[in-house]
Amino acid sequence: MSDEHLSTLAFNTLPLHPTIMQGIVEAGFTLCTPIQAQTLPAALTGRDIAGQAQTGTGKTAAFLVALYQSLLSKPAAAGKAATSVRALVVAPTRELAVQIHKDAAVLGRHTGLPLAVVFGGTDYEKQRKQLADGVEVLIGTPGRIIDYLKQGVYDLRHAQVLVLDEADRMFDLGFIADIRYIMRRLPAPDRRQSMLFSATLSQRVLELAYEHMNNPELVRIEPDKVTIDRVRQAIYFPSMAEKIPLLVHLLRETEAHRTMVFVNTKRMAERLEGSLRANGFHAQAISGDVPQPKRLRFLRQFHEGELAVLIATDVASRGLHIPDVSHVFNFDLPQDAPDYVHRIGRTARAGAAGDAISFGCEEYAISLPDIEAFIGHKIPVERYEPADLPKLLPAPYVPRDPDAPLRRRSGGGGGGPRGGPRGGPRRGGPPHRR
Repeated sequence: MSDEHLSTLAFNTLPLHPTIMQGIVEAGFTLCTPIQAQTLPAALTGRDIAGQAQTGTGKTAAFLVALYQSLLSKPAAAGKAATSVRALVVAPTRELAVQIHKDAAVLGRHTGLPLAVVFGGTDYEKQRKQLADGVEVLIGTPGRIIDYLKQGVYDLRHAQVLVLDEADRMFDLGFIADIRYIMRRLPAPDRRQSMLFSATLSQRVLELAYEHMNNPELVRIEPDKVTIDRVRQAIYFPSMAEKIPLLVHLLRETEAHRTMVFVNTKRMAERLEGSLRANGFHAQAISGDVPQPKRLRFLRQFHEGELAVLIATDVASRGLHIPDVSHVFNFDLPQDAPDYVHRIGRTARAGAAGDAISFGCEEYAISLPDIEAFIGHKIPVERYEPADLPKLLPAPYVPRDPDAPLRRRSGGGGGGPRGGPRGGPRRGGPPHRR
């Protein structure tokens, strides 16, 4: 993390419990980031917080430090059952829930507070047993959280802290009814501390905050500077036939070692994976249909540098802390302007520099005016010579296993009830994109 990215507020000047401070020191943190510096002084007094900051600026550590401080400074209620959770952290996607759990384990390793993470797609009985054995801090996605809550595996009667991370994404993925269901089963707002963090604080998110929180303190970090200054942005305008050759050409030029490529559909992710592998790149596609154990393995390999190119639909564009991503490619321009910011935020994290390269093809260039209006400037145009593009080897044909069941196409996974299949092709029309 660069010094320019940090504030002048040191963690050791804050009134933190010694066990929390020990975890902070071992994590290598000395100075707060701006979002931490502006939220922690209020959050450590028990104030509710609604915080906005760019991705990769330390929102997770901000709410985890405040959460641990609240639990350690206030004893559990008398008569609290082992299955009564004291803190609940809700995340929109499985990957983000796992990342929060990982960070929580590092920062809270000396607190003695047991953690659990629950999400859909895997380990149902294992997660259920862990909750039944008793945890203090529960992290998870809405669907699985509600599932175990309805079964009575745990309860929220003695919850002291609620955290909603990436709240705007909750709306995007259709989880808002689930969030309201959870909040209605918590103690009243004045009997708990609530923290809401997001890359954007839209009007609908603020309405949620003021309805279910106790007069939250609103903190915005550079809300008008939507894109990160250190991201070098560029756009090319290839024909549809030249998109993959141009991507291969640019990946070879940049000597890709930890690169993310974003596409809009699962079908394109699979096609691109085959083409890149056939032409010498260690590439892997990740989408909502990839089973959870495989998804986590791919993310770990990418994080550790074993996987050079990660191809992702928007299920992976939010909330993942993957350091040292050098390049982000928008192979398909996103159809929603805010997703452009979330995608390119995978690079230039924590004050580092990075490159975001987009393709304005015939199908998705229509999104460009909205994107440029949203970020407040034109994206610099780069040119290429078609004659310089490589001739590609074709991807090998992989026939479908005749004994394998046909799988319906599903939407972007968030680990909740709305992450399930949406059905196949419509009669008389093209198939659903997702």
